Amino acid sequence: MIKKQKNKIAINHLFSTGILVLDNKLVFKGIGLGYQGTSTGEICFNTSLTGYQEIISDPSYAGQIINFTFPHIGNVGTNNEDLESDKIWTKGVIFNSEITSPSNYRALHTLDEWLKRNQIVGLTGLDTRSLTNLIRDKGAPKGTITNNKKGKFNIKKLTNMSVKWPGLNGLDLAKEVSTKKTYLWKGFKTWKKDVGYKKNTKKKFKIIAVDYGIKKNILRYFSDYNCEVKVVSCKLTAGEIVKLKPDGIFLSNGPGDPAATGKYAIDTVQKLIKLNYPIFGICLGHQILALALNAKTKKMKLGHRGANHPVKNLINNSVEITSQNHGFVVIEKSLSKNIQITHKSLFDNTIEGIKLKNKPVFSVQYHPEANPGPQDSQYLFKNFIQNIKKHAKKKRN
Repeated sequence: MIKKQKNKIAINHLFSTGILVLDNKLVFKGIGLGYQGTSTGEICFNTSLTGYQEIISDPSYAGQIINFTFPHIGNVGTNNEDLESDKIWTKGVIFNSEITSPSNYRALHTLDEWLKRNQIVGLTGLDTRSLTNLIRDKGAPKGTITNNKKGKFNIKKLTNMSVKWPGLNGLDLAKEVSTKKTYLWKGFKTWKKDVGYKKNTKKKFKIIAVDYGIKKNILRYFSDYNCEVKVVSCKLTAGEIVKLKPDGIFLSNGPGDPAATGKYAIDTVQKLIKLNYPIFGICLGHQILALALNAKTKKMKLGHRGANHPVKNLINNSVEITSQNHGFVVIEKSLSKNIQITHKSLFDNTIEGIKLKNKPVFSVQYHPEANPGPQDSQYLFKNFIQNIKKHAKKKRN
């Protein structure tokens, strides 16, 4: 039974061991899950029906607490393969229904065990619909989530933690999640049921991936296309990248405010564009590319997070169902005339893709590697490889 009071929305439990306190003093009570501790971040919601392990391990969720709108999360357990990052950066997770025993042949651990091991605070038995409606109507709030088996909470202290947290605006999180050392991707391809992760032995193209918070499945897709991928820090300069002799440059997804990351990333990308390298950006990489082209970005009220978002391809007049995770967007009015808008969201008409009219440079806001999600947009990796081939031919001529 859900009680609605003037200053809080709470779920009645005989004994609550978990709680979420928002910066506007709203309180959500439930049952603690995963790691026992306290964490503060921005509350967002994700509408995906599956793929929770990939979602939680996506570095783009750094600084955020994920509210899952699908009620049954955790039923397939967790494994050692469906990870998008070696370290989990998500601040916390919120579920509607308590987790049942895993029912999947690949499961090695329960979600509760996996959250404990990765020190992620969780909360279940909560009215996720009320929380989602709140975010929809008021925008993404700041909040503090805590799991305490004794069920003792200092609401005033937790509220102050939420209020004092600065929020994502102006926050550069890419430098926190990015690799500190250049490394060569081990070459695994995307997962196949019969063989798992098969290794790519062909290295036709050399890709330098600038890591703003890169997902492993993006690297796997490049392996599918016979690429050797070197992953570099987001702080690497254009000169240092050029010394690595890339055939093409990839700008990865990542968390935080693109304008804050852009303070050092814009100059690098601008120089690489001038050198006519084929460039492909996803998510934060798309926003950084737009900033390097003198456009502007802004924070969205809700953001786009889920594996069921329709996007219109303006080039061929088709609709793609996409996987998305972003809270900032490129401002259309700020785009210069040499930039073509290639994709738009059918939810709110925001920009989902751009390309330069006179150079092999393009980007999308959504996730074509779609892990989890639909496979409609895989062709973008192929388009990038085609740009690399054309660029190599021009160099020979």
